[in-house]
Amino acid sequence: MKDIMALLRGTPDEEDYKNKGVIVQGITGAYGSLHTRNMISYGTNIVAGVTPGKGGQKFEEIPVYDTMKEAVDATRARISIMYVPAKFFLGAATEALEAGIKLLVAIPEHVPVRDTMKILEMAEQKGAIVIGPNTPGVMIPELIKIGIMPAMPFKAGNIAVLSKSGTLLYEISDALTSSGFGQAVTIGIGGDPVNGTRLVDAFEMVKNIPDLGGLVVVGEIGGDSEEILAQKIMDCGFEKPTVAYIAGRAAPKEKRMGHAGAIVMGTYGSAESKISMFNKANIPVAKRPAEVPVLLAGKMEKSD
Repeated sequence: MKDIMALLRGTPDEEDYKNKGVIVQGITGAYGSLHTRNMISYGTNIVAGVTPGKGGQKFEEIPVYDTMKEAVDATRARISIMYVPAKFFLGAATEALEAGIKLLVAIPEHVPVRDTMKILEMAEQKGAIVIGPNTPGVMIPELIKIGIMPAMPFKAGNIAVLSKSGTLLYEISDALTSSGFGQAVTIGIGGDPVNGTRLVDAFEMVKNIPDLGGLVVVGEIGGDSEEILAQKIMDCGFEKPTVAYIAGRAAPKEKRMGHAGAIVMGTYGSAESKISMFNKANIPVAKRPAEVPVLLAGKMEKSD
């Protein structure tokens, strides 16, 4: 499995170890410029921006290029974050992957499924990771933040948090932090029907993190990604303390709630199905976000 931690953190033999360069696609737009400033304030090493037609300009002393090829050639960066409208996702993502980007964080939501599928096929061919679309991003707290998440809820630690919801990622990470559980990495899976990195993919990326203390999975109704993850955890014998939360328990059937993929058809995608599978995997499911650290502490006590 592709090593997202190596991409984010680097290895000691690299010149930019713990200072990985990031390119921002759409850096001069209102949304892109706002979150670029926030990422810089957090300490993320933004090395270039790309906006067609604005090459040669600078944003906060960061050079802006017309194309991703120019930006990658100039910086050797392998990470890009996209703040572009959904209709431009396919072109911008294609350009990034063809330029050699290995971690692409796609912020736009409501990307056409066909466009996402094309990019996933290309990413697989090129050995790249796509986070999103419709993701809040990915971060190693107190080291690097690539996304739109606020800084306040997160603290460095040894718990991996995988979440299909952005706001619940913030809320549950804040509850963990307040209870003394810092995070080793947090990954926003994304709320569109098709995602570049599924829950099970993200699990494969984080399960072997050295000194990993535990795992928190924030799922939601719709689809079967939680069930697939629970089965994978059972199959691979993962023994780290793991707890879950499922959003949308009270949602009516066959009515989309929030995210495009959050819809229950009959029994498919129901909260009951997901909770049952997690329980089968010996993973307790919190009824409220604030209960997550309580359940995690209980799992850790039992594992000692």
